Amino acid sequence: MNEQIIARHWLALIAPKAAPALATSTVLILARIWNANGAEHSLGNAVLMTALSLAAAVAGACASIGRAGDPVTAGTAFAASGGLALAGVAGYADGLSLPLLLWVLATTAAYGLAARYWRADRRDNVAHERHVSGRREEHAHIERVEALKAGAQIEVARTGAAYAEQLATALLTRAALPGFDPTALHAAGLPELPASHRDAT
Repeated sequence: MNEQIIARHWLALIAPKAAPALATSTVLILARIWNANGAEHSLGNAVLMTALSLAAAVAGACASIGRAGDPVTAGTAFAASGGLALAGVAGYADGLSLPLLLWVLATTAAYGLAARYWRADRRDNVAHERHVSGRREEHAHIERVEALKAGAQIEVARTGAAYAEQLATALLTRAALPGFDPTALHAAGLPELPASHRDAT
């Protein structure tokens, strides 16, 4: 019931939303550094990046086939394939317009894919919160019912104790009255008093 409230830092809230843009921007920056260091119009580098990108795409396709397909592995492989393709084009091209266009397309695609996972994660979180809230309400209801039962039992015990005390006081008062004779009551057919009261009189 008393759960610790943890306030998340604003960077922890923003980081997942900024991750796709940071990833594609990092690939673009590294590719342009690579371009400046001799990758521009290098056919060998272009072939290498094309082969790596195709290999990552094939790995993603293999990871997503069949019942044993792993969507996380497939998504990672396809993301690596796209990143390698972006890096290859940005490193090979001589101008900046084509790499920037590809960066915009890759960032848009990354946000489109990430939005699906964010929605699914949000749905899971909402379902979990509803389940936890329902369990809390159920436990709170059970606690209230048990508290009411305990209170009723305490009241019954208090009432019984008060009744026993009043009965004992009445018996003692009746025994102290002048002219009280328990044998006369017994002879008249009235209920017999307990032995303790007869001994007391």
